[in-house]
Amino acid sequence: MAATGTSEENTKTRLILAAGEVFARDGFRSATVREICRRAGAHLGAINYHFRDKEGLYAAVIDYSHRSAVATYPADAGLSDNASPEERLRGFIRAFLLRLLDEGIPAWHGQLMAREIAAPTGARGQQAPGSGTGQYTVLADILADLLGEGQMEPGRESDALFLSAMSIVGQCLHHFTGRRVIAALRPQNFDPADIERIADHITRFSLNGLRACAATP
Repeated sequence: MAATGTSEENTKTRLILAAGEVFARDGFRSATVREICRRAGAHLGAINYHFRDKEGLYAAVIDYSHRSAVATYPADAGLSDNASPEERLRGFIRAFLLRLLDEGIPAWHGQLMAREIAAPTGARGQQAPGSGTGQYTVLADILADLLGEGQMEPGRESDALFLSAMSIVGQCLHHFTGRRVIAALRPQNFDPADIERIADHITRFSLNGLRACAATP
């Protein structure tokens, strides 16, 4: 029985990896289960058996992509508990950018993310890729320290904290969704893959904005 379980898990993993490539290349609607199964070396009924249908497989691919990226680059950036809020903010921003831009992440992760941002399918409850509840909680805790606010449950935080979080996430996402435009505007001396330089700038820019928010009655 153990061997059977292992075989089934291997089939599920092969289907997810093959589907990730096909969904990223063709989009959800144009991707075919026949092509996915051919790439995975699985029979056509395997998708229904493991995921119920094409939609279930797509949701599993989105979840796998998100968890893989977060496992590689966690939101807390592996910093110690005594790290300053400023250090934690830069760590969060750097990890977010790495999940978006690092070439070490398989190309289909980024391509699939770009499709989900441009035309969300509703997978993962319509969350923007890379901005799941757990990661938002990490960022909200950092911002609460920087703004001098108490820790609050998601949905009960101040407008200043929520909008600041959305601003930081938006800055990071722009370097992913707008990377071709950015490269065209500064082709000689700006590399969109220069993650350290981008992380430093977004951190400085955001910290100054946060100080202004904290100083506003």
